[in-house]
Amino acid sequence: MSFNLETIVAWAKRRAFVYPGSDIYGWLANAWDLGPYGALLRKNICDIIVKTFVQERNDIVLMDAALLMHPKVWEASGHVWWFSDPLIDCKKCHSRFRADELIEEYLKDSKEKPSTRSFQKQKEFIEKNKIKCEKCWACDRTDIRKFSLMLSTQLGVIEGEGSKIWLRPETAQWIYVNFKNLRDTTRLRIPFWAIQIWKAFRNEITPGNFIFRTREFEQAEMQYFVAPGDTKKYFTMFEELYRDFWVNKIWLKKDNLRQRDHTLDELAHYASQARDFEYKFPRWRGELQWIHDRGDFDISNHMKNSGVDMQYHDPITGKRYIPQIVETALGIWRAMFTAMMDAYDEQEYKDVNGENQTRVVVRFNKNIAPIKFAVIPLVKKDEKMVAMAQDIFKKLSQEYMCEFDDSWNIGKCYRRQDEIWTPYCITVDNQSLEDWTVTIRDRDSMKQKRIKPNKIKI
Repeated sequence: MSFNLETIVAWAKRRAFVYPGSDIYGWLANAWDLGPYGALLRKNICDIIVKTFVQERNDIVLMDAALLMHPKVWEASGHVWWFSDPLIDCKKCHSRFRADELIEEYLKDSKEKPSTRSFQKQKEFIEKNKIKCEKCWACDRTDIRKFSLMLSTQLGVIEGEGSKIWLRPETAQWIYVNFKNLRDTTRLRIPFWAIQIWKAFRNEITPGNFIFRTREFEQAEMQYFVAPGDTKKYFTMFEELYRDFWVNKIWLKKDNLRQRDHTLDELAHYASQARDFEYKFPRWRGELQWIHDRGDFDISNHMKNSGVDMQYHDPITGKRYIPQIVETALGIWRAMFTAMMDAYDEQEYKDVNGENQTRVVVRFNKNIAPIKFAVIPLVKKDEKMVAMAQDIFKKLSQEYMCEFDDSWNIGKCYRRQDEIWTPYCITVDNQSLEDWTVTIRDRDSMKQKRIKPNKIKI
């Protein structure tokens, strides 16, 4: 069963996953803050990415970068000239839209794939098909205008006298400009990867769908440096690798995933081939991850604009060449959002009295669950029970993220832990004080059994 976006947004706030940004001031539109459990979910997804693609491989390194880079980086990469959206306004209600998204929505149930890459072709298509305004249903639009996605700031101590500098719109370029450093200071040999997980900023004119599209976001971008002519053969490798990641590591339902190759008119200016991993949400299909064949566009341009030789010298063949790049990137917040949409469920069951009840249960993979164990004393006022529960919590928390919960009765504690995706609840009761066993409850089956505390593990 799928649930609408409004249900997920309400649950995410109620259960401390995601809060509206600057909430007490009425919310800064499309800005979001991660609550305690959202922050842990984000960390766990990042940890799985690092474990899967860095720790378990010997051909990839983890890197990190400053948010600010030399302005010439973005000129060399083409972002200053190419990184823009096509905007169009309704003349009646003055609502603003992305022209390409209007066309995409119009064609969502159609097999037709017209060439609409240029602004002029987009405008002609909208006028020819009389695509209506999504707000007032009028058909009178302005011309399409170029809207830069780059966010800028000022570098300098005196207002008005500083240098204009860009907040990075992606994390890939920092890896490219450091290729020479990687070449000179590590033992890596082509083919090899470099990955960075950190923030980027885009001046999106139409952010929305909760944390799926935001102006401030996080990416995990992996750049695979290969020899000339080798880029295409790695697409199959990436396809298998990332399908396994989404299905077996994040636990997304495989029937909701699909891959889609970009048509020629969709390709970015630097790409000769591109493929998206998309997820079927209740109202739309959204991109989770992409793979691009960037060729030698990036290294060549940075080499040309910087005047620094960035060629690779193959120690085996003796050849010198400019490496080519297969890029793959995924959004961390999009991964979080998709996991929440995919895992949320409302389950009917019968309680101990045989009465029908409904519980919210979030079936995250145990590896990314924010809390692994909840430790609950059955009677809050019983000092011995509380002491034993605290001792178990202290020992388990050395290895797992745990939560000590004595705020409600046991039924309400279980319901709350089900909603925040805690796989196991451990209850200390009267019998615990007699034989030093506890009750452990499984989130999914709701079955309970008694176990010695020193035998508890995931």
